[in-house]
Amino acid sequence: MPRQARVAPGGFVYHVLNRAVARLPLFRKQADYAAFEQLLCEAQGRHPTRILSWCLMPNHWHFVLWPRADGELTAFVRWLAHTHAMRWHVAHRTVGCGHLYQGRFKSLPVQDDAHFLTVCRYVERNALTANLVSRAEEWRWGSLWVRHNGSRELRALLTEWPLALPRNWMAAVNTPLSPKELEALRLCVARSRPFGDEAWQARTATRLGLLHTLRAEGRPRKKSVAKTASHGDN
Repeated sequence: MPRQARVAPGGFVYHVLNRAVARLPLFRKQADYAAFEQLLCEAQGRHPTRILSWCLMPNHWHFVLWPRADGELTAFVRWLAHTHAMRWHVAHRTVGCGHLYQGRFKSLPVQDDAHFLTVCRYVERNALTANLVSRAEEWRWGSLWVRHNGSRELRALLTEWPLALPRNWMAAVNTPLSPKELEALRLCVARSRPFGDEAWQARTATRLGLLHTLRAEGRPRKKSVAKTASHGDN
């Protein structure tokens, strides 16, 4: 059965992520990260899209993207992941040894209000959450570091946000998300569900054909059948 075509119209903000198969390390050394950054610049040149945040992790990556046109997000991320996989196999001498990524990348629409800031905090503090650094801004391979310390080429990848960047953004990123925020965000990632308030979720899921992501997992309960048989005369 053919895979369902991805629906990712322009104008929405998206949280995009993908992981290596079997927890394979995507990035074993600094040169691997640097090669991906260069590839990111190439992808932007070939399939331009607005990049708001990103974080590269040892076996996965996150982006927050804001495409202008329909199909733009898919073209950008598909080229990036496919080209990275080909070059990775060549560099590690594993050509013909199978897939690098688990499968197609995930992309979920994000409401461009406080939910957007929550997603960007989650993405930019990913290395801190994983205890790879003591402060989020110390992680060299993400947009938080690039925004303040990156080369002109890397900073040029970042575009203005749909919301003003908060003045206390660094402190906000270093502050853990609340359990409620984490639970809501991780559920949306697991289900590929739009991330926003309930009314926005419902509207967006209806528009994009994602209503199935709002339903509870598992089979629906069978309706109980009313007992009609007589149980005696009394």
